[in-house]
Amino acid sequence: MLDFAEAPFLVIWETTQACDLACRHCRASAVPERHAGELSTAEARRMLDQVKAFGDPLLVFTGGDPLKRADLFELLRYSVSIGLRTTVTPSATPLLTEAAVERFQECGVSRMAVSLDGPDDATHDGFRGVEGSFDCTLKALRAARRVGLESQVNTTVSRFSMDKLEQIAQVVEDEGARLWSVFFLVVTGRAQLEDDLTAGEYEQVFEFLYETSLQSSFQIKTTEAQHYRRYVAQRRKSARGLLPINDGKGFMFVSHTGEILPSGFLEVSAGNVRHTSLQDAYRGSALFQVLRDPDSFEGKCGGCEYRNLCGGSRSRAYALTGNYAGSDPRCVYEPPSLARSPQAPAA
Repeated sequence: MLDFAEAPFLVIWETTQACDLACRHCRASAVPERHAGELSTAEARRMLDQVKAFGDPLLVFTGGDPLKRADLFELLRYSVSIGLRTTVTPSATPLLTEAAVERFQECGVSRMAVSLDGPDDATHDGFRGVEGSFDCTLKALRAARRVGLESQVNTTVSRFSMDKLEQIAQVVEDEGARLWSVFFLVVTGRAQLEDDLTAGEYEQVFEFLYETSLQSSFQIKTTEAQHYRRYVAQRRKSARGLLPINDGKGFMFVSHTGEILPSGFLEVSAGNVRHTSLQDAYRGSALFQVLRDPDSFEGKCGGCEYRNLCGGSRSRAYALTGNYAGSDPRCVYEPPSLARSPQAPAA
């Protein structure tokens, strides 16, 4: 059993916030040019060494667009060379050429992930803000398949994609991706409250994802939908095989400037890698310790029998209430232990 008090299962490094897309939901509010305060190549190497010191976490190079860094392939090779399971999530722009995909494979990257938020160019490009992004995404997936590099498709669930999920799932199937990673909106960055779904609509999407998982050739993973694990456990009558990862619990994020965060959607810092080690921040900071303790949560999340498995999105609680220990406002489940007790019969 993994001990999330000691080490994360997944570490995300935001290599840069520079990106040539203009996605309407962008967590990072990405801009075309790189930030002067980004981690240097030497600083990034030291950070990667600290990730490896945890043992064997999965490391994701994300952005912005990692391809905006000239040292990306050097750092990917270094990450692989020190034994990290390394994946990369480039943006679907003209920088993502077939040659770039081939270089990912040559570097030893385990998997490449690309985003797909519509089943055609009109819907996807409209969401991503740049014409040609849909075609670039498909070309990258096909190039990965050709060179034997595992691929993953990331989709953000919002008002713009909810009614297209079945069609998007078919594209994932047709293009041979190994994993469909479904992100549920957190209202931060460019994301708007009116773009989010209601708690009831989350349950509808959960049903679709669960039913799809029973028949698809690819796996399905959710991000910022911790209560999907509660849904799956209710359907299966068992939580077996479900990892209780949450923001700060089995998961950590390093920003482009080195801030150590529980999640890219939860911008509360436990220090900076330039002067705080990842181990000290993850294991010892009050922030991460609270996030790993479901008994410290408030409202119905704190009293829910699924709090150890689910715990609700700490990022969404923070984004919508300002309290990362509060309840996830997009969960419909009412814990029986918190239900109003019946009135005693009159004498």
